[in-house]
Amino acid sequence: MKIESKEFSNEDITVTYDPCICKLSGKCARELSDVFSNTVIPWINLDDGKTEDIINQIKKCPSGALQYYKKNQKLAV
Repeated sequence: MKIESKEFSNEDITVTYDPCICKLSGKCARELSDVFSNTVIPWINLDDGKTEDIINQIKKCPSGALQYYKKNQKLAV
């Protein structure tokens, strides 16, 4: 069974999540629990966070499973 990447969007950005490379460290949920959750589906809710905070948290992802791009821009790491 192939697991596909997921995308979550708000007005400013789209966040991509690749479950195949996620190390399940929980860092995102511990540090920005208003946006990332280990228990609620969908587990990424961009409406509950500021875009700058979301981007800063994504940059801390140890596996690179979380990435983002701003609307009308290329993928950022």
